[in-house]
Amino acid sequence: MSKLMASVSGIRGIFGDSLTPPIVMKYAAAFVLMQMQEYGQGTIVLGRDSRTTGETMMHTIVGTLTGMGLNIRYLDIASTPTILLAVESSDAIGGIAITASHNPPQWNAMKFVDADGMFLAPDKAQNFLSNAERQPAWADWQNIGKLSFDDTAIDRHIEKILSVSYLPVEKIQKLGLKVVLDSVNGAGAATSEKLLKKLGCQVISINSEPTGIFAHPAEPLNENLKQLEEAVRKHNADLGFATDPDVDRLSIVSDEGRCIGEELSVVLSQLFVLPKKRGDIVVNLSSSMLSDYVARKYNVQVHRCKVGEINVGKKMKEISSPIGGEGNGGIICPEVHYTRDAPAGMALILGLIAESGKKISELVSELPKYYFAKDKLSLEPGDMDAAMSKVPKILEGYEIDDQDGIKGTKNDHWIHIRKSGTEPIIRVYVESDSQQKSDTLCQETIRALKS
Repeated sequence: MSKLMASVSGIRGIFGDSLTPPIVMKYAAAFVLMQMQEYGQGTIVLGRDSRTTGETMMHTIVGTLTGMGLNIRYLDIASTPTILLAVESSDAIGGIAITASHNPPQWNAMKFVDADGMFLAPDKAQNFLSNAERQPAWADWQNIGKLSFDDTAIDRHIEKILSVSYLPVEKIQKLGLKVVLDSVNGAGAATSEKLLKKLGCQVISINSEPTGIFAHPAEPLNENLKQLEEAVRKHNADLGFATDPDVDRLSIVSDEGRCIGEELSVVLSQLFVLPKKRGDIVVNLSSSMLSDYVARKYNVQVHRCKVGEINVGKKMKEISSPIGGEGNGGIICPEVHYTRDAPAGMALILGLIAESGKKISELVSELPKYYFAKDKLSLEPGDMDAAMSKVPKILEGYEIDDQDGIKGTKNDHWIHIRKSGTEPIIRVYVESDSQQKSDTLCQETIRALKS
């Protein structure tokens, strides 16, 4: 049997194995008991990505929560940022997004949303997990909660993006850009297609049916986007966009039909926003050194925090940062909300093209060249701590940051080693000034962790 991943990132597992309806019921009930204790009786916003098990989980959650007397506002298939924004802009006491993000299709998960439309802060999430055995109090027949449907959340999300104060909507529309969109048969097409068309783009969609049968590995990494690269070249498109199944990560294919690397999604967004809204930027520890280059260019500071959008979003809110995100393609635009949002990222990238008058390939060519290598080591859960105990020796002689796993930095490169919060794996990230150096350091690190 696989292991249920219960962490500050939510409850995640293989459906029918480690994640079953009774487990879904248990954690959904524990979450709303906590929210009711803080906010009182109220409404929960619920939505899901396209996974085949999502509808079953939805019915389990609806039955549990309405049985406890709560009302459910259901968005059906919707992006995670749409769900979070629907919580933020309503009087809901919280929300649940049914999605396992970039995990393979046999996985599913629940991500829990606080009343402010952001994921649970780490301390609150830990408190929730510590009290997961609490038994629900069932309502009587006169106080059963009600299920309602919200079919306008996607449109509200799009309008919020289009209303970003510095977005040059008319300039973008006049360009009539040709864009290929790969939604991996996840939840993204409904939002992304409509947004791009409102921005005057000619949209060529691939993998746009929300079947939950992913057309390729769900993570929008370069090696998974060959079909998108080919489609951009075939249609002589201006660029291509790829999202993961829950639409909070954005990858870009240039006008030359080449993936530019998901790390550059946030960097290009920073280049667009900072001339208009000056302020410090926030990224996580595994994000590219290019953010430091952008910060120097605009005379602002870079704040680095633990991996996880809640950590980045909270820090951005604290310091009123105008733009930030995570190097996995997770762009956070505060004028929309403090969560990763691929459609919002698309709008910012199109704004950069419109105002610079340059193609994506030209914009990328002007940046310093750093090269990433990423790998992961799958282990039995009980072996992970033993592997992590080797890290101080592996990174001996480096400047150490241990706020999230261990990151070692030298003048021309860094290595970050951390346990995943969503899978039983250890992730290794390396960035340097040469692809060969990054690949070699990454392979050597994995070998040292295995030894």
